[in-house]
Amino acid sequence: MKNLLNVSLRQQAVFLPNVETDKQEELRGTTATLVANLAKLGYGVSENLLNALNTLNPKQQLVILEQFREVMGVNKNWTPLVKGWDVPTGENITDYIMTFFANVFQVKGTRLPCGHIIPPGTFPLERYNGCPYCKTPFEKGEIEVMGQGSKLKVLDLWTEKSVENFYRDLLESKTALDATQMDSLKILMTTLALPEGVNIGIKETLIAVVDILIEQKQAEKASVFFSTPTDILRYLWYKHTGFLQIIEPKTIIQKKSQNSRHLAFWRDNSVKAKKDAKEELKLKYTREQCKMVAFWLNDLGLDAAKACEVMHPKRQMWVRFIRALRLAEYSKKKGFENLAQLLDVFYNQKYTVWQGLVDKARIKTQMEKTMQLLKQRPGVFARSLFANMLWFGPEGVLQAFGEVIDKVPARLVFTLNMYADNYFNRNIQRNIKTLGGTNKRIPANHLLELYSDEDLARMKEGIEDLCILAMKKRFMNVKTKSKSIFIDPQLYKMPVSIGDRSDTIQDMPSALMGMRFPVEGDKVRLFMQWGEGLPAQHLDMDLSCYVAYENKSDICSYSRLTIKGCQHSGDIINIPNKVGTAEYIEVDLPTLAKEGAKYVTFTCNAYSNGAISPNLLVGWMGSEHKMKISKKSGVAYDPSCVQNQVRISKTNLTKGLVFGVLDVQAREVVWLEMSFHGQVVQGLDQKGVEALLNKLDAKLSVGRLLEVKAEAQNLTLLEAQADKKGYPADEVYDVMWTMNSAAVTKLLVD
Repeated sequence: MKNLLNVSLRQQAVFLPNVETDKQEELRGTTATLVANLAKLGYGVSENLLNALNTLNPKQQLVILEQFREVMGVNKNWTPLVKGWDVPTGENITDYIMTFFANVFQVKGTRLPCGHIIPPGTFPLERYNGCPYCKTPFEKGEIEVMGQGSKLKVLDLWTEKSVENFYRDLLESKTALDATQMDSLKILMTTLALPEGVNIGIKETLIAVVDILIEQKQAEKASVFFSTPTDILRYLWYKHTGFLQIIEPKTIIQKKSQNSRHLAFWRDNSVKAKKDAKEELKLKYTREQCKMVAFWLNDLGLDAAKACEVMHPKRQMWVRFIRALRLAEYSKKKGFENLAQLLDVFYNQKYTVWQGLVDKARIKTQMEKTMQLLKQRPGVFARSLFANMLWFGPEGVLQAFGEVIDKVPARLVFTLNMYADNYFNRNIQRNIKTLGGTNKRIPANHLLELYSDEDLARMKEGIEDLCILAMKKRFMNVKTKSKSIFIDPQLYKMPVSIGDRSDTIQDMPSALMGMRFPVEGDKVRLFMQWGEGLPAQHLDMDLSCYVAYENKSDICSYSRLTIKGCQHSGDIINIPNKVGTAEYIEVDLPTLAKEGAKYVTFTCNAYSNGAISPNLLVGWMGSEHKMKISKKSGVAYDPSCVQNQVRISKTNLTKGLVFGVLDVQAREVVWLEMSFHGQVVQGLDQKGVEALLNKLDAKLSVGRLLEVKAEAQNLTLLEAQADKKGYPADEVYDVMWTMNSAAVTKLLVD
């Protein structure tokens, strides 16, 4: 139940099996206490959930409360380096120089548990929870104040039916699952049986299902899910690296080497990290595993030449896997004739590569031949549509694409409609996320210079008209008995989750990337907690923010604890034993607005060698009421004030992470995830952040998508959940509905 409770909380609900919700009894004392404790954590309960909680015994209620406290980090160590850190300590470079010489010459002073001597007249030790010189905390404080949050997140009840529906939605999702959804899916698969008759929507989801089946010793059932050699390669690489996407070995090696570079040359560990990464990526398989993969490839039922063409883009990886899995040996055995033929065709290259034919025809500007080839694979056609329009001209390309657009997956149709405006703008740089996980900014296509602004405008209009028409056709083909629809206005601020492969996990009610959180008060408080469960060691993670003005910028980080509008709680370099540690930054909106700031970008970085520490927790708090900071310990965390928080997954190559952007004038925080390569915040490309914001702004909102559905199906759009006569809308779409982003993808009708 505990795992399922965790999954339900991510959907702003509580899973309670076998409960009666219709039974109304007098509220028990323990139930009232539970509800009060949940309110301190920032959660309220619906009437249905309240009735269900009232049927539980005190022991069951305690399990629920403890799970909430664990998710919200109540038992973590939230003590920063400085007590009452909202008031600067006044430390400067002179203090460090004097302390350095005091320790070299062992002069008189206060000796701290870390062994350092702090001479008189330097650091005000009464203000510190640890050593101000080596940045090692010694003390652990408790959360002193909870319940300061001005708004409660109202929880609903989840029953067995709710869990089953959510399980199916994840499996059938038509867009790639983010890290939170994938983690929830794995929990559900290890707890519940695979639903019958389910159609798995995405290859990456399929790999997760296959992995669970194999762990449960059901490899024969897993084989039916493989349709191409790439599916098998994806599974093998996932088991070896933990990445659901096929990231090239050289990319992983390069990223791990880069992550171990250091600004201090004597701490640079990049050469060793590169060597270790190569060693980790070596392939070793048992006889049982080799035989299993040999059976899979032998039973694919795919023409050998076709299978080899699919293998060709990853040919070098396949050569390594074929050797490691001893497939040549198995191909000589009776019953593996199909495998033998596959290897013969592969090694002797007796196959034609379709992409090579397309590239050849394209280079020779053979438009008709190129279009004929692309129409054979509508998905590839969609992905290369914009570039081909610039290469050949828009008319013929759009006409050819229009002939196959009905065969293109809906997620690609929506993507084309969303990004046409940015792509055909010669003044906008685009943001992309590479397979290595790093966001990059790329310039506009240089072929745009061949066309006038009027030509580019016509291209955008042509794509938008074609895509909207195709979407409407798909909605019109869906039969419905509904006559009216209600769309919550907040849904117009939520982008459709297409192409957002978030690598962080949200244990709180999850938010879609690009979602905007209004700032109710005058303060936003960033927080970061890391190191829980780890032994005392040097593990330096940095919380920073980048303030962008019209013609200048400023940075609040370990190197500048106090700037206009921002105050840092103090840099921590060495973590204490097992309990973890925390850093904060307080952002003052009125001060920033007065100074003319536009954006404040929230970041965290791994200053130590390697990627950001697994299970590091980062997010921000906000409240209409003033949020207190403990003068005794400096603890400034209140779970009820947390607007959003994310946890770093164990399989990550991230060195720097942007986890939010504050729009100072709009008084809104935009939740986004952008990885960048940087040991310090100075490595952040602010223009890349702006490019990502442009990309998110260009996305089709959930509200607009529902409007297209309403237009196509002739549904009456209501301004409230009921019409003027009090009759409820046949279809109601509110914020709670969007909590399950996998269910939202059902609107992507294929």
